[in-house]
Amino acid sequence: MAATIALVDDDRNILASVSIAMQAEGYITRLYTDGDSALKALLDNPPDLAILDVKMPQMDGLEVLDKIQEQ
Repeated sequence: MAATIALVDDDRNILASVSIAMQAEGYITRLYTDGDSALKALLDNPPDLAILDVKMPQMDGLEVLDKIQEQ
């Protein structure tokens, strides 16, 4: 079974590029464009790995990580 990677970035071009590269290596990717939607999804259905952008508006990747660790 392929590992699942959550990609979180507010730049859709980066998400698309990284997703294509990961899928070419056999991974399943889930894409999120903001910290709020990513946080909910990551808590409800945790991936094997999450790659978080540290500079996003409203909730950045470090805040997402902190909130996940609180749970």
